[in-house]
Formats: sequence, C-alpha cells, structure tokens
Amino acid sequence: MQNYNRKKRILVTGGAGFLGSHLCERLLNDGHEVLCLDNFFTGTRDNIISLLGNPSFEIIRHDVTFPLYIEIDEIYNLACPASPIHYQHDPVQTTKTSVHGAINMLGLAKRVKAKIFQASTSEVYGNPEIHPQPESYWGKVNPNGIRSCYDEGKRCAETLFFDYHRQHNLRIKVARIFNTYGPNMHPNDGRVVSNFIMQALQNKAITIYGDGSQSRSFCYVDDLIEAFVRLMGTADDFIGPINTGNPNEFTIKTLAETIIKLTGSKSKLEYQPLPSDDPTQRQPDITLAKEVLGWTPAIQLEEGLKATIPYFEKQLEGSRKI
Repeated sequence: MQNYNRKKRILVTGGAGFLGSHLCERLLNDGHEVLCLDNFFTGTRDNIISLLGNPSFEIIRHDVTFPLYIEIDEIYNLACPASPIHYQHDPVQTTKTSVHGAINMLGLAKRVKAKIFQASTSEVYGNPEIHPQPESYWGKVNPNGIRSCYDEGKRCAETLFFDYHRQHNLRIKVARIFNTYGPNMHPNDGRVVSNFIMQALQNKAITIYGDGSQSRSFCYVDDLIEAFVRLMGTADDFIGPINTGNPNEFTIKTLAETIIKLTGSKSKLEYQPLPSDDPTQRQPDITLAKEVLGWTPAIQLEEGLKATIPYFEKQLEGSRKI
C-alpha cells in the first residue's frame, strides 16, 4: 500500500449524506483538508454540523450535474440518492446525477490530475443468479424497470470510469457498496434498517415486503469507510471494481425480529407484496477485499444496531419537539 498519511485536499461529493458525512469526518481525523460538496436533496447540514468548526473543512453547495472548477488532490464521488424512495422520486435526475455527475467529476480529475473514487453499488448485479456475488459477475438487471434509473445509472458510471482510465490513464478506484447502515441515515429513506428501527421505536407494525425470506447482508458504516480509505491507498495499478460489504447474510424477517428485541418494541410483523424488481438475495463475495485491502468487517449486526438505534431515538425526540 502507498503512504496515505500525507495531507491532501480531498473533495467528497454527496458529503452531507449518510456515507459522505462519515467519510468527511474520517478524512478530517486523518489530517486532510476536506471539501464537502452537496446539493442537499437527500443530504442534510445536521449530518456535518459537528465538522463546521474544523478549519480544514469547507462546504460547497453544488449539483454534480454541472461542471466544477477547483483544485484538489483526490475525489470521492458519492453524490447520488441511494434509497428507492429518493431515487424514484425523480428518476431522470437520478440518471443524470450518476452519468453527468460522473462525467463532470472525471473531467475535473483529468484536468487537475487527481485520483478519483467511484461509489458504485451492489445494484449493478440486479436480481442476481449467482450467490454470493463476485466482481466477475455481470449481473441480471432490468434496463427499463422502476429501479433502472439507479441500477443502470451506476452501471454507466462504472463504464465511464473504466473508459477514462483506459483512454486517459486516469487514476480511478471503483467500490461496489452493499447494504450499509448506521447513524446519519435519513429516517424516512425507505431502506429496511431505517424503516424497521423507526417503526419499532414507535411500536408500529413492522412492514415486511414479501414473506421475509429474502436475504440481505448488512455492513456497519465505520467498516465501509475503512474499506474506502484503504482502497484509495492502494497502488494505482489496482482500480477495482471491488465489493465492499459484510458477507454475513440475514433474512429480512430475522432483521425485524432482532430490531424488535434490541428496542424492546411491542411491534408486530405486517406482510405486504414484494415491490417490482426487488432482489431476493444480495450478499457480497469479499475475497478480493480481503486479499488486496487486508479488510474484513469487524462490527457485526447486533453491535452495529446497538450503535445505530440511539441516533434514530434522537431523531424521533427532535421531531416531537417541533
């Protein structure tokens, strides 16, 4: 691995979002200057309010679908709504964010000779026929379904990154992110962990789509950010894509029951029809991450949920005061 301790000026797009805010904090703690770029569609200033007093931190209100002209050493491109509720709200804009955003950030990286990281997604695998999913699997994706704006947008972004690398010798890193959870998630983003915790804390029925037998693997945010930083610190000849996520697999029903237990909730399970194109299985093969990054998730589900639930409790307390 290269030395990652030299102070750098780093741009984080989507820096006020769930993952972006944690990444900004980590990079500041590592001694870097951080430029947080966000249009605040799904990100919020509350996620980065604790960073505002740091002289090495700066906020830029900007949409990545428009070009940006600044001087930086590295770029982490995280900008894009990532939950179905948010990315289906304006699917055309979601595709533009993935595609035009990638073009603009790649153009910036090319101009200033910066290394650039792409936050790709397990959604590039679609509803997989191979389990768990290795990076070599091309996926089974519906190109014109209700999730396609995100799935295909991210797949096109990967294409752009690899073509910029081949055509312009750009230094790129591509990580495919699997289900991640933790503090700073949007309480109403429609994702399963946030949904279940919010419903459990209010003793509401916990909504399970399908029969609850579909499975997911859940990675705590601190583990994921560690993988990001390690990936950017690898030699330039390793570009990815690389799976980042926790391979321990749980059914949706097991997740719901675990959250009910940890919150002491009186919630009951309520079953509803499975949405269109919702994958039945999603689990990363992280063999490559172990070999190249020396990385494996350290925080397992119950421990991570115990660290996440207090954040949602504060969100509920704040909403009650309004």
